[in-house]
Amino acid sequence: MIQKLVAVGDEQDCVLVQQDLDYLMKWTKDWHLDFSTEKCKTVKIGHRLQTDYKLNGVKLQEVEKEKDLGITVVNSLKPSSQCAKAMQVLGLIKRNCVLNDEEDFRLLFNGFLRPHLEYCMSVWSPYLRKDIECLERVQCRGTKLVKGMKHKSYEERLKLLGITYFKKRRVRGDLIQFFQIVKGFDLVNKDDFF
Repeated sequence: MIQKLVAVGDEQDCVLVQQDLDYLMKWTKDWHLDFSTEKCKTVKIGHRLQTDYKLNGVKLQEVEKEKDLGITVVNSLKPSSQCAKAMQVLGLIKRNCVLNDEEDFRLLFNGFLRPHLEYCMSVWSPYLRKDIECLERVQCRGTKLVKGMKHKSYEERLKLLGITYFKKRRVRGDLIQFFQIVKGFDLVNKDDFF
């Protein structure tokens, strides 16, 4: 799956995006790589321009949400679907696993639950209180699954398990992303970005 985030501000930008798609199609033909155009879709984020993009002459389907690498991207960029998916994973862990100690929790939390809470966090950074609380609630419920932790306060559970509040990890991730952009480790034009 090839993806590229493009800032489209006017009709000229739409023409440039279509030119990129045409170039991509030419490149795939030159290298004998065929796209399955019925699987290619567009998700327009925060834009009202009515433009149809085509790949190999076929109009690309515009969707409100699309699943990629297990993460659902919604055109509103709200994390509600991420929270729902994380709750499903938490339910799966609860039904199928017994967490006897902190190590069991860390393995399952870091391997299965945390990716749903934090994937691309710096891009869709939740700003509504309900979304932030929803994501924190998933973590809170997850910490209760460890034997002997259910009746402790959330703060105590976090301390005993060696993890921090979701909001603190999100701010830390934003600071790391900021550092990488400023120092030139990410290929982002910092003058345009800031």
